[in-house]
Amino acid sequence: MKIAFAKSGLPKVGSLAVGVLDGGILSPTAQMVDDASGGTLARAISASRFSGKAGQTLEIIAPTGMDVDRVIAIGLGKAEDIDGACLEKFAAAAYAAVEKAPATELTLAVDVIADTKEPVGILAAHAAFGAKLRSYRFDTYRTQEKPEDKPALKTVTVATNEVNAAEAAFAQLDAVAEGIFLTRDLVAEPANVLTPPAFMRKAKALSKDGIDVEVLDEKAMEKLGMGALLGVGQGSSQPSQLVIMRWNGGKKSDAPVAVVGKGVCFDSGGISIKPAAGMEEMKGDMGGAAVVTGLMKALAKRNAPVNVVGILGLVENMPSGTAQRPGDVVTSMSGQTIEVINTDAEGRLVLADALTYTQKTFKPQVVIDLATLTGAILIALGGENAGLFTNNDDLSQALTAAGGKTGETVWRMPMGKAYDEMIKSDIADMKNVGGREAGSITAAQFLQRFIQDDTPWAHIDIAGVSWGTKTKGTTPKGASGWGVRLLNTWIAETFETEGNAKSDKKKAAKK
Repeated sequence: MKIAFAKSGLPKVGSLAVGVLDGGILSPTAQMVDDASGGTLARAISASRFSGKAGQTLEIIAPTGMDVDRVIAIGLGKAEDIDGACLEKFAAAAYAAVEKAPATELTLAVDVIADTKEPVGILAAHAAFGAKLRSYRFDTYRTQEKPEDKPALKTVTVATNEVNAAEAAFAQLDAVAEGIFLTRDLVAEPANVLTPPAFMRKAKALSKDGIDVEVLDEKAMEKLGMGALLGVGQGSSQPSQLVIMRWNGGKKSDAPVAVVGKGVCFDSGGISIKPAAGMEEMKGDMGGAAVVTGLMKALAKRNAPVNVVGILGLVENMPSGTAQRPGDVVTSMSGQTIEVINTDAEGRLVLADALTYTQKTFKPQVVIDLATLTGAILIALGGENAGLFTNNDDLSQALTAAGGKTGETVWRMPMGKAYDEMIKSDIADMKNVGGREAGSITAAQFLQRFIQDDTPWAHIDIAGVSWGTKTKGTTPKGASGWGVRLLNTWIAETFETEGNAKSDKKKAAKK
């Protein structure tokens, strides 16, 4: 789907979406619609329960006196509450209204009648961003779909009086959208297609975007002593991989930000096999690695002035004659030993070695890991928040703030010595599960044992937010891409301010 920008005005073809403020106050373009249609819009509002509250939608088909085939009035709420997120929802609602309509063109009128939190050009860019995110479809394997069941929409035009500003702002957001789409694609792929080697090749393809990619095979990992990660994949015919992606956009002297992702391309549970019902969902147990991959693409596409290293631990957890057994003891790269009580608690074993490798190799200034780690976090937080576990209050506040801005919200969970005691082993340094109680917390405590020298670290459990069972706002049903926006915003606001300022000075000097 093509995204375009044009000056404000009434289009001649397709569908038109206009904003209405709370109380039925028409935006300038909505007023133009009402005038051109002989008051049709005002009459429709008065004859309905539509009042302009945020999220409300009112459609007028083939309005008299106009060239467009339909007008969609969408509530924006109070003028003082209008921001980028509001316009993303506006665009998503407009897209949903025409998704099954025959119209091939949709115009989003972005104009306001009062001061808003952000300039109109920025709001217009967010409208384009929202439309693009909502348009995502994963239809690689649909061969029998009828034409009338596919969206006909080919072009979304955002009409605004600040075209240049909107285009400039959208270029950055579009880079993030590409990262989100890559993440969604990876999570949606079936496990027979996206094996660990296939995932590795997807990551290596990012080299065309300027990302340095290195891969450690099983022999290299064995030499490094990665017994925890290798133990998870030893029951599979698919070889495990450790993928290292480096984006070097900052100073050479700057220590990188490290982002580590759990990439269990299919999780049967191993010998501690999962119930059959719902096991097909475990193709998405590489969601953390997918987020890291999408984030790296977004950073490269927008040429982020920061150094970031992304690490993927890619394995498949399968039962076989060579599979890891409950009761086995493995030695991690850190030298710590782990008693494997449950082979279905495998993601933390993968992350343990990936975290150790990351810290020893790159000496990062901060480490974030993401994983669809525990079903317990879904029970605790549902699909509204990801679980945040961290050893650093400032990091917690920064991630929470970024979540609030992007809508990818996190909720900080407790950690402490009492929880750590729950993973003590009778025969090894630790065991990989601590029982059913506080399952998400003991998993985080396990990971913290592999964080060195008080390095600022956060673990984000995305098991409840990586996949959606219904369409929600800008996110269609299925793989959500959750986490790319959160981490992109956190990195931009925490690490790029100085770099952006220097970049602006260089541009000014050239002018």
